[in-house]
Amino acid sequence: MDRFDAMQAFARVVETGSFTKAADTLHMSKTSVTQLVQQLEARLRVKLLNRTTRKVNVTADGAAYYERVQRLLADMDDAETSLSSATAVPGGRLRVDVPSPLARMILIPALPSFHTRYPDIQIDMGVSDRRVDLIDESVDCVVRGGHVASQSLRARQVGDLQLRACAAPGYLARAGTPSHPQALHDADHRIVGFLWSRGGKTAPQVMYRGEERIEVRGRYMLAVDDGNAYLAAGLAGLGILWLPEYMCKEYLARGELMSLFEDWHCDPMPLYVAYPPNRRVSAKLRVFIDWVAALMAQHAPVVTRHSA
Repeated sequence: MDRFDAMQAFARVVETGSFTKAADTLHMSKTSVTQLVQQLEARLRVKLLNRTTRKVNVTADGAAYYERVQRLLADMDDAETSLSSATAVPGGRLRVDVPSPLARMILIPALPSFHTRYPDIQIDMGVSDRRVDLIDESVDCVVRGGHVASQSLRARQVGDLQLRACAAPGYLARAGTPSHPQALHDADHRIVGFLWSRGGKTAPQVMYRGEERIEVRGRYMLAVDDGNAYLAAGLAGLGILWLPEYMCKEYLARGELMSLFEDWHCDPMPLYVAYPPNRRVSAKLRVFIDWVAALMAQHAPVVTRHSA
């Protein structure tokens, strides 16, 4: 038994919850993955997984072992990459998923220079704001705004999105221009909702002015789960919305959107590149992450946060 292969097979079964899915992502047969895990359990003399006909659950001993295996595999990947990255020529297929406005406004326009530098990298880019199962869907990395909720992912912060409250002139002519965020709770006003989760829930927008803090919930006529659709709804006058600076600046300059609540601010939304912890950070993935970080340093640099 190759102990590294066995640990990798066990970790992938835990992450995917399935021997079949683990085998697919490892490009192995289901029988081979099953045998590796069985051999690992025999060596350790511990039951790591509970198997039924429908699903696989990790045992308490298996969960504790997985935490150590996860760190070990990640350290081995880092060590291997640090030795090989200096000589490796990045190339091959890279599967990524990015938010639609970021793809349209920043990443895709800059891709010609990336491909000039790395002509052997082929990018399959999913463009969405949905939650992506990186293991199950064999995605190398995702770019997402907001905090990374899953503890099973590694993440690198590449930017901070400064949010601005905006509305179309036609909406303001119809509903009036609010002078305080509290006014958005009045019957006359509507926001554009953004659906952040699979459960179809919107989240309040928190705004600050000095010691004042207000959670703006408001009411909406339309809620969407895509950034480009969110922007389009605001431009169509369907309500007030909060946009990153890179998304709204050209529309503000042309007068298609108007900025609101200039003396109020929102906390920056962190932007991350996230990737599976036990998948080797290949040369092609590393240069892609570095490229995204360099781009966002121009458009939405990370804000230095001072501890209290």
